[in-house]
Amino acid sequence: MPKRTPEPTTPPRERAFLVGVEIYQEKNLLSLEDSLSELALLADTAGLDVVGEMTQKLERPNPETYIGSGKVEELKALAEETLAQVILFDNELSPRHQRELERILGEKVRVLDRTALILDIFAQHAHTSEGMLQVELAQYEYYLPRLTRQWTHLARQAGGGGGRAGSVGGVGLRGPGETQLEVDRREIRRKIAHLKRELEKVRAHRERYRAQRKRSRIPTVALVGYTNAGKSTLLNRIAGADVYAADQLFATLDPTTRRVEMRGGHLALFTDTVGFIQKLPTTLVAAFRATLEEIAEADLLLHVVDISHPNALAQFQAVEQTLREIGAGHIPVLTALNKVDRLKDPHAAQAVLTNYPQAVAISALKDIGIPELMSKIAQELYETYTPIQLWLPYQEGQLLSLFHESGQVERIEHGRGGVWIAGRIPGRLVAQFREYLAAHPPQIQEA
Repeated sequence: MPKRTPEPTTPPRERAFLVGVEIYQEKNLLSLEDSLSELALLADTAGLDVVGEMTQKLERPNPETYIGSGKVEELKALAEETLAQVILFDNELSPRHQRELERILGEKVRVLDRTALILDIFAQHAHTSEGMLQVELAQYEYYLPRLTRQWTHLARQAGGGGGRAGSVGGVGLRGPGETQLEVDRREIRRKIAHLKRELEKVRAHRERYRAQRKRSRIPTVALVGYTNAGKSTLLNRIAGADVYAADQLFATLDPTTRRVEMRGGHLALFTDTVGFIQKLPTTLVAAFRATLEEIAEADLLLHVVDISHPNALAQFQAVEQTLREIGAGHIPVLTALNKVDRLKDPHAAQAVLTNYPQAVAISALKDIGIPELMSKIAQELYETYTPIQLWLPYQEGQLLSLFHESGQVERIEHGRGGVWIAGRIPGRLVAQFREYLAAHPPQIQEA
């Protein structure tokens, strides 16, 4: 009998032990228990097996080890007992905390925090060149202050480039008395500068693309929401798109835009954006500026909420908070309460609609409530016009053009230094004109 070719084996998953700390003066949207449950989901998404967890409540973090010294000894014993290879902290650790913990826990155990874990997941799920650039930049900026003497030749590990760390063209450039650690730091700073230049080119390209979209007068709807809320599934449903969707955290990372025909023959562009999460690392918010700009420049936000999740309201609030932080708090919002098919009582979603602005109960997977949602989107984009009167200085010619292009001009008067204009504009644009509201032109007010 011919020999059977052995099936390729999947490498065993690493064993992770979770640590959660509640600091009394810090306000978190999720409880300590719920936050650890979310960390366990993140660990599973990253390919880790959770073998145990430990919690502690503190007035303030220990300056050396974050958790108390007694807890560190307990953690060391539990790690040995469960054969844990990775210790995952739900809180962000300083470089000092990480070094001290690794020293005490021993070389066989790696210490990571929530930020490092999310960075690792993002690295696995970024597929476009832009996404990979953004993740690489965030990784370098996170690890630069955490370099130790044991962490050498980092460029080969995180940067993906050939050659030795601290080398140019394959030739080492270590100066007299310069340590390998200093060489590594210099190389990482060089790479960070290069990545920022590359991302600036991407940002400029996106800006030109957005300007072109605005000239086409097609409004943009940005799908936002907590990770795994069902944004990609909803985009697939309403646009007939083929965006990758899976029941896991951060299944899609790179933004996808699809053109959708609305009722009345109107068009709209729908953009699926990266999912939010509580304690979203500031490094990632900064690195994914281009993606977040897509949200801040949208005409309408469609906030997708997993209404079947026990912490749905807290997740909703976490996203709203992040939207305000990135300057998107003024944009009109519709809320899609998704996954009603998972509720034991589907009518329960109707009972909580008042907790959310402009809400519609839907199931993107089962095609429930989609016509009503699309009707509300069309109404918000094309049918809800707000009466408005403005005094626009001549230097605000771009806003005047926007009024002519998107609104309905009923009266216009030219005066000294500006234009008084009255008419109606889509509700989504009111915020852009707010500082120029005027009931009468200045010369009439003086008379």
